[in-house]
Amino acid sequence: MIKVLVYVFLLCASAQGFTANITIKNSSNEPLANAVVWLTASGSTEITAPEAPYAMSQQNREFIPRILVVPQNAKVEFPNADSIMHHVYSFSKAKTFELKLYKEQPKAPIIFDQTGVVELGCNIHDWMLGYIVVVDSTIFAITDENGHVDLNANVGEYTLSVWHSGFSDISKVESQTITVATNPITYRVKQEIAEQIDFATDEFDDY
Repeated sequence: MIKVLVYVFLLCASAQGFTANITIKNSSNEPLANAVVWLTASGSTEITAPEAPYAMSQQNREFIPRILVVPQNAKVEFPNADSIMHHVYSFSKAKTFELKLYKEQPKAPIIFDQTGVVELGCNIHDWMLGYIVVVDSTIFAITDENGHVDLNANVGEYTLSVWHSGFSDISKVESQTITVATNPITYRVKQEIAEQIDFATDEFDDY
């Protein structure tokens, strides 16, 4: 009778949403902030991206947010909130594109139909750097200052994937098979994390 009750409990739990508590640490075992984390279920089918576009803005000659995570086939708009022109581009394998000199907002969003890391730049303002991480999942988040994320997922087996802009190989994603259950999950990345540099803009630069 006890075995039957345990089986019924697990069956019910697996069919319900569950909050997976995940902590990402660096190779020195310290909390890793601003790491992109996502879960992919075993045997996952093609995901459906939201119809509404995501946004990667340019504000004060910076990309806002600096890191944007989207599901595969998502649309992304690139509104320009500055009074000056920007020239956004990427040569990344996952998406190569160019939005030549423009103000306000381009007419159409860009569709990101391949998974991978898309590194963004501005052809006018060299210090501008941003990333769009395209993932094969709708279960994703970016770690807080304590290296922590809460992801809503059903109980079961998943591939945990982690990416950070400080990775020595910017295109490399680390992954590990995990079981989402009641226990918190900790993952320690293998790559060293390079120091993140904030490039200050020239206060006299008005182009």
